[in-house]
Amino acid sequence: MKEDYLHHLWQHKKFAVTDLKTTTGESIQILNSGQYLQLAGPDFFNSQIIIGQQKWAGNVEIHLNSSDWYVHNHENDSNYDSVILHVVWEHDTPVFRKDNSEIPTLELKNYVALADLNKYQSLLAQKEWIYCENDIASVTDFIFKNWEERLYFERLERKSNEILQLLKESNNDWEAVLFCLLAKNFGLNTNGNLFLKMAKSFPFTVIRKESTSVESLEALFFGQANMLDYDFQDSYVIGLQKEFDYLAHKHKFQKSIFENVEFFKHRPDNFPTIRLAQLAALYHKEQNLFSKVMATASIEQIYDLFKLEISSYWETHYNFDKKSVQKKKKMTNSFIDLIIINTIIPVRFAYEQSINKETSQEIIDLAIAIPPEKNIIVDKFKEIGVHSKNAFQTQALLQLKKEYCEQKKCLQCAIGVHLLKN
Repeated sequence: MKEDYLHHLWQHKKFAVTDLKTTTGESIQILNSGQYLQLAGPDFFNSQIIIGQQKWAGNVEIHLNSSDWYVHNHENDSNYDSVILHVVWEHDTPVFRKDNSEIPTLELKNYVALADLNKYQSLLAQKEWIYCENDIASVTDFIFKNWEERLYFERLERKSNEILQLLKESNNDWEAVLFCLLAKNFGLNTNGNLFLKMAKSFPFTVIRKESTSVESLEALFFGQANMLDYDFQDSYVIGLQKEFDYLAHKHKFQKSIFENVEFFKHRPDNFPTIRLAQLAALYHKEQNLFSKVMATASIEQIYDLFKLEISSYWETHYNFDKKSVQKKKKMTNSFIDLIIINTIIPVRFAYEQSINKETSQEIIDLAIAIPPEKNIIVDKFKEIGVHSKNAFQTQALLQLKKEYCEQKKCLQCAIGVHLLKN
């Protein structure tokens, strides 16, 4: 038994509400269960209850056992002075207010149907990947689709908080925020944090001033990512070293020394050298990129923004000083899709929220236009009967798994509540 199950029972009145009595025999009539705010203090606020002949308005606190009141030291916390009813599963001790009057207690175990309790215990007893994996495929499309939208925007809200922190750090420069997030996601999971450090290690004004030269941008990115501090033979790379020294002196930023970039387990097209060269080519090709991203109306327009050619050196190299077969190393649509999912949509959402512009449907439409992501979580959901047709759905599933399934918040999940009801 978990306390959140008792919250669920009280919030939705999932127990026999007629003929309720306190542990001392007084009748209870619930007029309003109250607001479940999940904040510090009592569990439910502004409840309205008739106990005996007296109508009360105040807060309700819920515990597994009455004695938990003292275990949690509520007797010393003024936030609990306004509790009008103590709802517990097991009443094992009376609880008193500071004036020594006893707080009325409702012992729920006497009013919950055995069938409902068995449903709950059966759900949490499953030792599977997620608790409901044997039943989730039976959930109706109506329940699932409404919950998907909520999950998707919850995920965007979380990302938006990180973006707003970057905005604060960059003195409200949205172009700088976009650059930082692009750098992070160009680095993928392996080098993302290092690329983000690189992007934050110099003012974005340096990019604005040096964007006319792709070699200058490459020197800046490679140098600040600690990739030029070696003895090289290729004249192109030696030129980048000299250019980096010049830029650091010219713009007076401190050379940063981070951990080394990771090449291991990457396909050559995802090498950090190639991704940084592509990032440099992007900012050489597109000035005012943030404004252009905000103005795009379709996924095809975003693809066009990111279709570019990197400098000729990288057509015959994947790493410094190591020549390879010539190949045009363009960004694939699948890589651009990842950039749209993890950078463009979150930045767009955060910006439009900041100016109170409602574009939820446009964002959903953009996510729906992107093919479903391929990862372990999405594949596992597919195995248990939950299929995804687009990135909108896969992003919702990632939020579901991370924030609900892994946190065991079945009773705050529309799917879990639906299964318990049925």
